[in-house]
Amino acid sequence: MAPLDKHSSLKHLPGVDHLLDLAKKDDRFTDIPRSVIIDVIRKSLDHIRQDILADIETSTDHDKILFGALILAKEKIKAKLVPVVNATGVVLHTNLGRSLLCNEALINIKNIAQSYSNLELKIETGKRGIRYEAVDELICELTGAQGAIVVNNNAGAVLLTLNTIAKDTDVVVSRGELVEIGGSFRVPDVMTKSGCILKEVGTTNRTHLRDYADAVSNTTGLFLKVHTSNYKIEGFTASVALKDLVLLGKDKDIPVMEDLGSGTLIDFSKYGLPLEPTIADSVRSGADVITFSGDKLLGGPQAGIIIGQKKTIDLIKENPLTRALRIDKLTLAALESTLKLYRDEKTAIHKIPTLRMLTIPFNDICKKADILFKSIKGAIGSMADIEVAHLNSRPGGGSFPELKLATKCITIKPINISVSRLETLMRLSIPSIIGRIEDNKYILDTRTIQDGQDKIISSTLTKILVKK
Repeated sequence: MAPLDKHSSLKHLPGVDHLLDLAKKDDRFTDIPRSVIIDVIRKSLDHIRQDILADIETSTDHDKILFGALILAKEKIKAKLVPVVNATGVVLHTNLGRSLLCNEALINIKNIAQSYSNLELKIETGKRGIRYEAVDELICELTGAQGAIVVNNNAGAVLLTLNTIAKDTDVVVSRGELVEIGGSFRVPDVMTKSGCILKEVGTTNRTHLRDYADAVSNTTGLFLKVHTSNYKIEGFTASVALKDLVLLGKDKDIPVMEDLGSGTLIDFSKYGLPLEPTIADSVRSGADVITFSGDKLLGGPQAGIIIGQKKTIDLIKENPLTRALRIDKLTLAALESTLKLYRDEKTAIHKIPTLRMLTIPFNDICKKADILFKSIKGAIGSMADIEVAHLNSRPGGGSFPELKLATKCITIKPINISVSRLETLMRLSIPSIIGRIEDNKYILDTRTIQDGQDKIISSTLTKILVKK
């Protein structure tokens, strides 16, 4: 394109006001805010100017420019946080939001969200109350602890606790327990930010009680035990039991803290899973303070729960950081509803999605796989090789790191497109369907697929694979 052509093309571009007038008369723009329309019109015009200056063939037709603006507007106003179908088989998938909330929690969230509440009001006296009272008694009832407080997540719970009881003192912890959790978030970094001083003892694979005892000095403020929930060391290993560390702490007059990470209120070994220490077990050990997550094995909303001796919890509540880390009314509503279900274990297993997916009988998984297979086979027919396969699911969320849960999956190998292309198109569909690829096959794990989603999956596969 010659310079004169460029100049001419740029001169004939419509103005923003003219395109805005056209948009006002276009029903496609009716529900789009004016500020968005102006922004996308400008961007659409900028794209065309850049094309003209770069000698890229483009159109200056007003309707085509407006259509380009419409595409940009729809992209701009659509929700960024959207529901997806988790067909990965990873129950506590951090990237996909971890725990699904139970129906009771959803109902309570709606009730509290659309109305004023007694968040910090004592209805009995009409005076100011404390928001944690909505759940602290319930937590103590379920765990046997003397006191409890809830903050925004477990990293916050650890930070707040260390800052309260061990600031400017040495915190003794085994080298084998200095874990890194998702997002490159490390326990030593949290300890540093809390204001305490890390004192490592033992080795990566072996730490003994005498290592803790030998580390004690007049600057020691805390013994810290961290549950290595996201990895496991095997072979020539040794670690100190919490109860033994508590006894040493009492002898040396040093408080003991345990970060449980995931934390569970039920004994999973009764359901065929490995034995995982329960929160109540840690309380019975006599630890001064214990922290754990709300949105992992507990199956509730994101939260960091701190329990322990009443005098310790009272100190934590007085820390100014507590306000910065506090949870909102919707999290409280969801957590209270979730915790109430634990008063009857069978009810909790049945109604809390995380527990239900982790403990679902294999026969039930087979039934789900059969339904999904028939639905997909009926939808896409010969457009892919479809099979039912015995594979493994994962708990996820740093829980049971080595555990493989037997499951049944639907494997799909399309005829006309690659497996990687199918994965991409499924992920970009609405709603997005997140599966996995193994052995050059697209895998849909029925463990994490929710009731009714088989129809969504079949419909999406039809749009992608079946030629019209």
